[in-house]
This record gives sequence, C-alpha cells and structure tokens, in this order.
Amino acid sequence: MEFSDVPALDRPAPLSDADLFELRWHRNAADALAPLARLYPDAEGLEGRLRDLLLKHAAERPEDLRALDLARDVEPNWFLSQKMVGYVFYVDRFAGTLADVPDRIPYLKSLGVTYAHMMPLLKPRPGDSDGGYAVMDYRATDPKLGTMEDLSETCRALRLAGISPCIDMVLNHTAKEHDWAVRAAEGDPEHRALYRFYDEGDPEPAAYEETLLEVFPNQAPGNFTLYPEIGQRVWTTFNEFQWDLNWANPEVFFRVLDTILWLANRGIEVFRLDAVAFMWKRLGTTCQNLPEVHDILQAICQATRIAAPAVIYKAEAIVGPRDLVTYLGQGRYQGRESNLAYHNNLMVQFWSVLASGRTDLMEHVLSTHFPPVFRRATWATYIRCHDDIGWAITEEDAAQVPHMDGPAHRAFLAAFYRGETSGSFARGADFQVNEATGDRRTNGSFASLAGLEAALEADDEDAANLAADRIRLGHALIAGYGGVPLIYMGDEVGLTNDAAFADDPAKAADGRWMQRPAMDWGRTEGDGLGARMARRILSDVRHVMERRKATPALSGIAPTRILQVADGLVFAFAREADDGTLTAVHGFNREPHGVPLDQLGLDPDLDWHDALSAGPARITDGYLHLPAYGVAWLVEGG
Repeated sequence: MEFSDVPALDRPAPLSDADLFELRWHRNAADALAPLARLYPDAEGLEGRLRDLLLKHAAERPEDLRALDLARDVEPNWFLSQKMVGYVFYVDRFAGTLADVPDRIPYLKSLGVTYAHMMPLLKPRPGDSDGGYAVMDYRATDPKLGTMEDLSETCRALRLAGISPCIDMVLNHTAKEHDWAVRAAEGDPEHRALYRFYDEGDPEPAAYEETLLEVFPNQAPGNFTLYPEIGQRVWTTFNEFQWDLNWANPEVFFRVLDTILWLANRGIEVFRLDAVAFMWKRLGTTCQNLPEVHDILQAICQATRIAAPAVIYKAEAIVGPRDLVTYLGQGRYQGRESNLAYHNNLMVQFWSVLASGRTDLMEHVLSTHFPPVFRRATWATYIRCHDDIGWAITEEDAAQVPHMDGPAHRAFLAAFYRGETSGSFARGADFQVNEATGDRRTNGSFASLAGLEAALEADDEDAANLAADRIRLGHALIAGYGGVPLIYMGDEVGLTNDAAFADDPAKAADGRWMQRPAMDWGRTEGDGLGARMARRILSDVRHVMERRKATPALSGIAPTRILQVADGLVFAFAREADDGTLTAVHGFNREPHGVPLDQLGLDPDLDWHDALSAGPARITDGYLHLPAYGVAWLVEGG
C-alpha cells in the first residue's frame, strides 16, 4: 500500500475509534471481499453488509480489548514468539468450572503457558455431543461449566496473566437441536437454506456417496441421514445429530462471522476452527479441502482483523501433508488465511519412529511436503491431544523408503500401539476400524503409548525411566520444531489411560475418552514409582519450555530445514535465525548413542553449546553423545 493510499485523517491525535476502524478497513477490506466475491458472485450488497457487521462489533468491543487490538496492530507477529507455550484442557477435568479456572493460573504460569485452549465449552446438545462438538447454542456455555459471564471473567483473568484464551468454534455443522436446525426441520425456508436437505427419493445423496469418505465408519456410516418425521435426508458428515451447514449460502457466512465476533467481544483471542476441511461440497469429489474452503477462511480471518485485530485463528485440518500446508496460506492465500494449523504429520512421524526405530520416513515426509517457514502463520505442534491418531502415511511416501509398504506400515503401527507386537511398550486401543481398507486409528494417552503404563504395572523403574525419556523427547521436539507447542492436560505429569470412561453410558461408545482423564492434582505426591516419574516428567517439561523461551532461534519467524542424517537413528533440523543457526538433534535410540558431527553438517573444530541443557555440548572426537532418547539444541559458542 502506498502512503498516499492511506485515508486522510483530518483530526488531532489521538485517533478516534472511528479513525482506527477506517484504517483497518483500508488495510484488510480488499482481502476480505475478494474471496467473498469468488464464493458468492451473484450475491448483492456484500461489501455494505460486511462493513455494517464489522462496524457493529467494533463499536461494541470492550475498552480493554480495544487496547489489546492496538498492541496486536503494533506487534502482529506476537504469536510467532519463542515465548509462546500452549496448554490444552477440559474445563471440568482440569479445574471444575469456568469460575475455578483462574485459581489454576499459577500452575499454568509455572509451566510457562501463554496460550490456554479450553476444550469445547459452548452449550452442547443433551446426551452424546461428539465430545462437545455438536453445539446447540454458540452464545451460551455448557451449564455444567458456568455462564457466559463466567467465561468472560475467566478470559479477563487469563489475559491479565499474559495468557491468551482459546476456544473451539465448529464451522462445518451445528447440532440438530440448534435453533437454526429446529426451525429448518419445522419447514422455515430461510433456515432450511442454511443446511442441505434432500427429498427421500432424490438421487443426489447416492451420487455424492460414490466419492465421499466416512469419518466414523463404525458408529455413523454414510454421510446422509433420513429423518422419517420430516420425510427428508440431511447431510450429516460426522453423526446423525450434527447437521452440515450449507456454506454455498452467503447467509451462513454472515451468521457464523457475526457469532465469532460476538464471542471475540467476550474475550476470546484464539478460535480453533473445527472440521474446516469439510465445509464446501462439490459432486464428484471427496468434499474435503476444496479451494472454496480457503476462500471462506481468508474472508473470516481478514474480516476479523478489521473488527477485532487481537484475534487469531487455528485451523483444525487433520489431513494429508499435501493438503495440510494450504491451511497456513499458499499462493494467493499466503499471509491471509489461518494463523495456526495442527502439525498432525509431525505427531504421526514421532510415533512412527518410536515404533520402527527408523527416521528415514520422517525425514522424507517433513522435508518434502512442508515449507521451512510461512508468512504470518506457523504450526501448532503437539504429540498427543484429545483425539485419536490417524496413521496419515501415504503409499507414495512409504514408497520412498526402502523395504516399506504404506498399508503394511500403517497396520504395524496400529498393532504396535495396541501393545500386540514384539518389543512394544505401548498400551493403546484401536479406533474406527475400516474393514474395507484394513485401516484403523489409535487411542491412548501420551504416557500410555510411550510405555509408562506398562512400566508402572510391572513396577519396572528402568522401563519407567525410558518412558519418561520418550515423553521428554516428544516435548523437546514440539518445543524446538517451529510454532506454538501445545501441552495436553496431564501429559506433563504422565497421566495414563482412563479405563473408567467405559462405565459412563454417555462416553462408553467413544473410545477417545481413554485419553481424556481428569487431572490428578496429587499425581506428584508420595514416594511410589508413579509419583517419582510424575515429578521427573513435570520437571522435564518445565525445563524444556523454559529453555525454549530463552532461545530466540526457536521463534516461528526462523525457517526450519530438515537435515538428512545417514545415521538413521536421529532426527535433526536446523533453525536458521538471523543471529545464528540452531541445530536440534533428537535421538530415537533406547541406548546411549554417538552421532558424527559431520553428518549434521557441523564443524567439529568449533565450540558447540547445548541451548537445551544450557551447558557445553557433550562432544568428543567429533561425535555428539546422546543418552537414551536424548536431545541437544546445538549453537555455536556459549
């Protein structure tokens, strides 16, 4: 933008709120309107309607959030800082209620947390709600957790502590009990147009099914549900109680954006946009990752920068490598789309290497499919979360590795993490077995998949320490790779699988509750092996995140370049910062191991410092020495 293009402001300083709105409109309106024009070329009055909506919410924005908007305008890359550390939790399982969350802020601060993702808390449908992702009211909270006022006060407390609150916003669907869906089922034409209805004899659903995939083939086969009481089918990608929105209708866009901005004015700083890959439908495709999805996301993100520039977005797109990078902005969307996206491939490759002992697939996938850096965007890195692990390893990638077959490797990983293969240390379970393809996903907590549950059952201290080594390795990987590392609640104290979920009728049918245990606040107390391991793991996590914050080369602005290491037992990358390069080396060997420096591209005659241990690197005779599952962050000098 040329300086002369900036709107003339014939007023003395300070600028009014109206002046600031005009400047932000000038900055982002074109980027918000262009994708809307592509999505809805026949819609009239898009610009005027968008401007009116944004003006309304900007005018209603509380004073403290307007101050935060200014701060984020001055520092728009705030979320790329190496000082960012995320924590993900269910409110009830972590604190009790929303009003209780502020009491846990000192604990979050002790972990270095600057970003708190409170898992689904908007009002869900009664009964099975897909873990809270079937929302019946986006402007109310789950009554069990508190009120919207409680949420606003909790957000304010987190913000004052330097922690950005994040919540889930489901974009693909609503619960069938949502007011829009209820009115649609009653026959109201305006609300019916918000969803996708088909007459009972309409052949179109069958035509779509020829190319659609199934998300939950066991519990919810197919993508359409026939409702005899209304005599029609509704598009239901996930479950029969989750009705897909019709994003081809611009009314859906404006209603959803209106809701997001309303929630932003309650103090939400980060929205996790759920199920974004499925939003647009086109016959003859899988109806996933279509170009129009990126237009929707750009329009939402850029419009928000006008009315609430403190807000950023995280795309939940658990898809293959080729599609994943597009959610952080590629081509004409570069720097204009989501600010964060889950790096599920990093997570999958971590577990793949732990099981196989081979780093060649990990090196290939992460070096081939992912750019070293993005514009105003970065990864949300994680090792475990509330969801299952889908073994996203393609036949094409597996074919690049000697003696590896894609389906066979996926089957091996599922069996390994069920604990059924020789040498397995894991305690996990299958999820959503697809009998047609043989593929199966995996449930289990970080600690149980890493071997801690089995070690504690056997009262084997050596095995428990190896499990703790693996947990430290995973946390160091996500802290150093580039992006915002997300600690999933309880992983920092080694919480194992929760088998009790099967006794709860509301949860028993969904095995993912296995990895959603309630926080055990007494986990570190006592002299038993479990308590000793919990204290060790907690100390490790705190240390890793503290050292991350002290290491500027780990900022999301620095590119990540994957190294090809002939050793085969380590995974390494270089973080190429302005003031020097950091080389991160991750050992996947359960025995102490030496790595030749020349394989890492490092000069053995230089003085190497380990930024992770904050001491001299363990180097002798041209070899970096790593303990079992060891990690080093090598920088030149002290």
